[in-house]
Amino acid sequence: MEKSSQRNKRQSGDALKQVDIWTAQCGKCFKWRTIPTVEEYEEIRSKIIEDPFICSKKDGVTCEDPADIEYNNSRTWLMDKPNLPKTPVGFKRRVVIRRDFSRLDCYYDTPNGRVIRASTQVGRFLSDKPEYNNISVSDFSFTGPKIMEDTLPPPLS
Repeated sequence: MEKSSQRNKRQSGDALKQVDIWTAQCGKCFKWRTIPTVEEYEEIRSKIIEDPFICSKKDGVTCEDPADIEYNNSRTWLMDKPNLPKTPVGFKRRVVIRRDFSRLDCYYDTPNGRVIRASTQVGRFLSDKPEYNNISVSDFSFTGPKIMEDTLPPPLS
């Protein structure tokens, strides 16, 4: 499961643009398929081990069709860990790359606009908001995707 982002120049002050394409790799032919929404991507990612993605899960697509996108260094690719939980309804998960491209940080925006940066903050938020009693701390993951270094733009001299 990967995300990719259009690249910017790698220099101080420039940041990687937001994720602009969600993709999944077919478990049979290994071709990359674009996934239209973050919600669909998270659904696939949340159960990728027990229910691997294959081309035929996309309407009208088979392994015989050309790949939707090629893995190369024309954009920066990010690799999520498998089986991360789907973002709870009403929340938004954001992935932010550090300026030095060293790692990504994950944050959640709550329905009331608060930003949560750690599991301990999730626990406090949920205990303060009984209307979210159907959500648990385990429904959140602050594990950031891995930056695929072979797709990073070269540093500017």
